[in-house]
Amino acid sequence: MRITRVLGTALLALGLAAGPAAADSSPSASPSDDAPTEAGTSFRTATEIEQGQRATATGSTGDYLYWSFAADAGQRPTVRAKVKLPESHASQTWQIDVYDGLRRRQACQYGAQTRTVTQGASFVELACVLRTVRAWSEPWANDPLPGTYYIRLTAVGLPVSDLGLPIDAEVRVDSKDIGGAAAVDGSLAQPLTPGIAVTSGKPDGDDEDGKKPAVLSGIEPDGGWSSGWWSDRWVWTGAGGVLAALAGIGGYALTRGSGRPSRVPPGV
Repeated sequence: MRITRVLGTALLALGLAAGPAAADSSPSASPSDDAPTEAGTSFRTATEIEQGQRATATGSTGDYLYWSFAADAGQRPTVRAKVKLPESHASQTWQIDVYDGLRRRQACQYGAQTRTVTQGASFVELACVLRTVRAWSEPWANDPLPGTYYIRLTAVGLPVSDLGLPIDAEVRVDSKDIGGAAAVDGSLAQPLTPGIAVTSGKPDGDDEDGKKPAVLSGIEPDGGWSSGWWSDRWVWTGAGGVLAALAGIGGYALTRGSGRPSRVPPGV
């Protein structure tokens, strides 16, 4: 009974320890009230949006619309877009593409990345579920890495009669936190965030040449970038080690007996 109580107490303690870690790993969307109402026309002018924030923009068929967002290690981003089409249009094909900080096109695990609508349709919806962002990857691999990601929305193969028609678009990015299942032994020195040729409004100081240091793009996840080494797998690894130790102690206590020999040798 004492061993049972010890095991029960240990399991309860491990559950309490793992509970906060699991709660911390859940994604936290913090949509802002001042949602963007326009989109960029290139990678350099992409409009920055936060995860969980609905961004809108107006444009014309044939335009390229760009947004950018930040994704950290362990997240699996889902990009959704909805385009309100003009009343009179021919059959159209719309496509949403996602690029990482190195402008490498990232494949979608699943989702309607490209969709064709018939003549007279009022809207079209697109979705792209990316692969889980890794904290580190081989230089030759095309794995998603922490940093800035770009969304490009456009219509492909448009007839000349449909060029320039007004459209309304909206995009939203949400992420699922995969946690320790996607953890790797390594991390990037810096996230793949593009530098910009401007200086901060309140620089920390000048460099040795007297020039103000350039700053990276202001977009980053809530709470900053993760270090890449911590994940909830450390909790479960520690829990497994403690349970293994308790099992060894319990097995020894059950098999060692009462500590006295069952028969006393003659003459003793």
